[in-house]
Amino acid sequence: MTRAVSTVIAALAVVATAVAGQKPGSAHIPEARALFERYVTLEQQFDPLVADLYSDEAVIKNKRTYPTGQVREMTLPARQYKDLIRKAMPLAKERGDTSSYSECAYSEEGARVRITCKRFSTLKKYTSPISLLVGPTPGGWLIFEELSESQP
Repeated sequence: MTRAVSTVIAALAVVATAVAGQKPGSAHIPEARALFERYVTLEQQFDPLVADLYSDEAVIKNKRTYPTGQVREMTLPARQYKDLIRKAMPLAKERGDTSSYSECAYSEEGARVRITCKRFSTLKKYTSPISLLVGPTPGGWLIFEELSESQP
């Protein structure tokens, strides 16, 4: 019996060591994945509520590359971006302007999670990178940063 107790204690010590060695925030990837799935669902339904997934303090940056090779980088205040999303959804629906995402990866950045994907524009027929930094708030998970690239 003593040997069995020793074996159980040793096994618990191994589990405790493994849990203690986990990276901070590793338990947050499921929440980040759920937020991103909601983001994609709302976007595909042309639902303006997708704007509510962004923090009012989010950093929004877009690098736009023109056919001439000129590159413009834009930073928008989060509240302006959220208003733009709400206004653009009916037009996007009318035009059938959808995106699909591939090669998505999730990595921890402190208490937040970085989501990186390749985004394909079905309307404009190009693929570009997108990165979202998401994290917890008292009211649920939100997007705190969006870094994207686009073409006209």
